[in-house]
Amino acid sequence: MAGAEPAPGSAPGSDGAVPEEDLMRALYREHAGALFTYVLKLVAGDRHLAEDVVQETLLRAWKSAAQLDPAARSLRPWLVTVARRIVIDGHRSRQARPPETSPAALDLLPARDELERSLRLMTISDALQDLSPAHREALVETYFKGRTVSEAAEELGLPPGTVRSRVFYALRAARNALEERGVTTS
Repeated sequence: MAGAEPAPGSAPGSDGAVPEEDLMRALYREHAGALFTYVLKLVAGDRHLAEDVVQETLLRAWKSAAQLDPAARSLRPWLVTVARRIVIDGHRSRQARPPETSPAALDLLPARDELERSLRLMTISDALQDLSPAHREALVETYFKGRTVSEAAEELGLPPGTVRSRVFYALRAARNALEERGVTTS
């Protein structure tokens, strides 16, 4: 690897090889600037993406240090090829998944109404937990399941008058529970 000389003051390893840290410093010093310029053109001026590609390229060079040809005049052709392949792979992976939407598209969704509805349902559900089980059963059968008092009475095994009474007191208790939570009822 001509050009990948050890930093001043560092000694080669016992086998005459340049230590990995020195190799990486030399690769970065000699090739990072040119590689960044090249990659920046490939990624249409996206500086952050170009920096990521250069970093990934140098990381791959470090991982492949044992397989690189030390007699090669320069590693730049290999580094440029690796960088180009990283850019191509990134482009392909972005094409394979659905495009990301901008936050402006979210403004078109009826999310606010759904959010308010969800919060209202959560508050009602929470308020229903304050009711006695008998009152809650009567409300669930009549209001939430849409049964008549007679149908609810048959389902619960109670007289219709008892179901009417429980519904009346359940509604009053639910209204108080909702008012305690800051929900005004009309």
